[in-house]
Amino acid sequence: MDRPLVITEDHDLLDDLLRVAAAAGAELDVTHVPAHARPYWNRAPLVVVGGDVADALAAVGPPPRPRVFLATRTPEDPDMWRKCVAVGAQAVLELPSAERRLVDEFADAVEPPTRPGAVVCVAAGRGGAGASVLAVSLALTASRRRLRTLLIDADPLGGGLDVLLGQEECDGARWSDLVAREGRVSFTALQAALPTFAGLTVLSFHRGEVEPVPAEAMRSVLEAGQRGFDLVVVDLPRYLDQAAVEVLGRATSTLLVVTADVRGVLAAAQVLAGLRKHTGEVRAIVRDGVLDHEVVTGSLGVPYAGSIPDQPRLTAMLNRGDVPPTGRRTSLGRFCGSFLDAVLGPDA
Repeated sequence: MDRPLVITEDHDLLDDLLRVAAAAGAELDVTHVPAHARPYWNRAPLVVVGGDVADALAAVGPPPRPRVFLATRTPEDPDMWRKCVAVGAQAVLELPSAERRLVDEFADAVEPPTRPGAVVCVAAGRGGAGASVLAVSLALTASRRRLRTLLIDADPLGGGLDVLLGQEECDGARWSDLVAREGRVSFTALQAALPTFAGLTVLSFHRGEVEPVPAEAMRSVLEAGQRGFDLVVVDLPRYLDQAAVEVLGRATSTLLVVTADVRGVLAAAQVLAGLRKHTGEVRAIVRDGVLDHEVVTGSLGVPYAGSIPDQPRLTAMLNRGDVPPTGRRTSLGRFCGSFLDAVLGPDA
């Protein structure tokens, strides 16, 4: 695969560009002499020209091409715009103020174009409804279908999705390592940093006191997830924070798990009111109970997406560190399979 090209003799500028490229997960081809750039000029997905060699490059007369940028460490130098025109660049990037844009440009150059991954949100109508188990089950079912799947824990007080997977001791980054991130994140770097097991990549919270996830950090993770994964499953908190609102704005589908009893429906109505402010259609997953499915969904005014029977042995299985049963012969597995067929298509 061809790499972005940098042309400069300025070692300080080159150090900055190498650092920015590393943040984007990109490797560079570098030449210090404009004449030596000719073999790479048309093949490189992106060219960054140092202001120090712009006039020399213009004298060589390279053919016009898209995605050429002029980089400089000298702010507000009016001569840079003349040099920008001379080399056919589309913009002058002044470092360090333009570093975030340059990260995005490098990342776009090295990441292949993909169809955005679907984002499925799961929320609980009340505590103990089983939303986290459903989120994990959907993600496991998708990964077993060889879909690239990212499971995101967005509930700081939920106890950790890695625990439901029996992988709380697994090495890898947690939200505490990512909360300061803003701007673009390379999906290859994100996947490499996070715990991955059985084909499933997981972002959860660490043990102990946790901090809320800023909306900017969630946005960066979601954008990377949609670029690099077929499916992103997010376990939402019942009380929506800024990060949860960011997720709901990108949701392909939102599932609300409701227990089929009077208090469960009343509690779910409160959660539903918050969800509807930030996302489109919300569908109900009904946990079997004393009320009929039609009564539950009619009371809430939401479409029925399916039901999940009570599984008395499930709590004991999870406490042993076993993953939720998602085989085709289980009710949970059958629901997850049919739901993924509806969202992603039967060929997914």
